[in-house]
Amino acid sequence: MDQPGVVSEGISQMELSQQSLISGLPDDIALFCLARVPRKYHTLQKCVSKRWRDLVCSEEWHSYCQKHKLDETWIYALCRDKLDRLCCYVLDPNSSRRSWKLVHGLPSRVLKRKGMGFEVLGNKVYLLGGCGWCEDATGEVYCYDASLNAWSEASPLSTARCYFACEVLDGKIYSIGGLGSNSSDPHSWDIYDPCTNSWKFHSDPNIVPEIEDSVVMDGKIYIRCGTSAVTSHVYAVVYEPSSGTWQHADADMVAGWRDPLCVGSEFRNQADDVAEGV
Repeated sequence: MDQPGVVSEGISQMELSQQSLISGLPDDIALFCLARVPRKYHTLQKCVSKRWRDLVCSEEWHSYCQKHKLDETWIYALCRDKLDRLCCYVLDPNSSRRSWKLVHGLPSRVLKRKGMGFEVLGNKVYLLGGCGWCEDATGEVYCYDASLNAWSEASPLSTARCYFACEVLDGKIYSIGGLGSNSSDPHSWDIYDPCTNSWKFHSDPNIVPEIEDSVVMDGKIYIRCGTSAVTSHVYAVVYEPSSGTWQHADADMVAGWRDPLCVGSEFRNQADDVAEGV
C-alpha cells in the first residue's frame, strides 16, 4: 500500500509537470526558448498543448518578443481578384520560397467595397470604412488577429468614411477626411486608441474631403489634398501631434509631391502560416 506522503508528492509533481510549459524547466526559461522559434513554426507550436497555444496567442508573448527584438516582419497586401473582390495576402520575406499566401476568412460584407482603409497595429490588421455601388459609406471596422489567424468585427469609426487617408502614428490609427454620409463632417478625423479600444472624433477646417495621398514622416502626418480647377499647386497639410491641429505644409517641402506615394507598413508579431498561396 502506497504511503500518503508518497502519493501526494507524486500527484504534485505530475500536476506541476502538466502546468509547466516545458517539463523540468521554469516557465521563464521555457519562454526564453520558445520565443526564439521562427514565426513560421508557430502553428506547430500551438498544436503541442493548450498552454503553448494560449501562450503564442497571448499579449505576454507579443510583449516579450518586442522587448527582446524577436518579433518578425511580415508583409500584408490588400488586392482584388479577377471578379473584383477583395482578398488579402501575406508574405514572409525570410522564407526561401518567397511566395504570397492567401489569408482566409475575409468578411463577406467587405468583398465588394472600395475606398477602404488598410492599416497594421501591433499584431492586428485593420480594414476600415469603405463603400459600394449600392452601399453608402460605412464606419465598420474589421480586424485580423494574426496570432489567432481569424477575422472579427472591431470597434467602429466615429463617422462613416470612404476614400480617406489612413495612417499609424505613435501606436494609434488615424482615419482622416474622405467621403461619408450626409451626417458626416468632411473636415474631420478619427483616432483609434488600442488601449481603450475606441475611436475619438476630431474636427479641423484645414482638412478637406478630397485626399489623394498621405505619409508619416518625422513624427508627423502629411496629407496631399485634391488640387482645384483654378490652380495646379499642390495643397498639403501636416498634423502636429503636440498641438493636435492641422497646419498648411511648407510649400517647398510639397512642391514636388505630385505622383503617388509608395510606402510600406511593417507587420510585427506572431501569425499562423496560411495553407494556400499564389
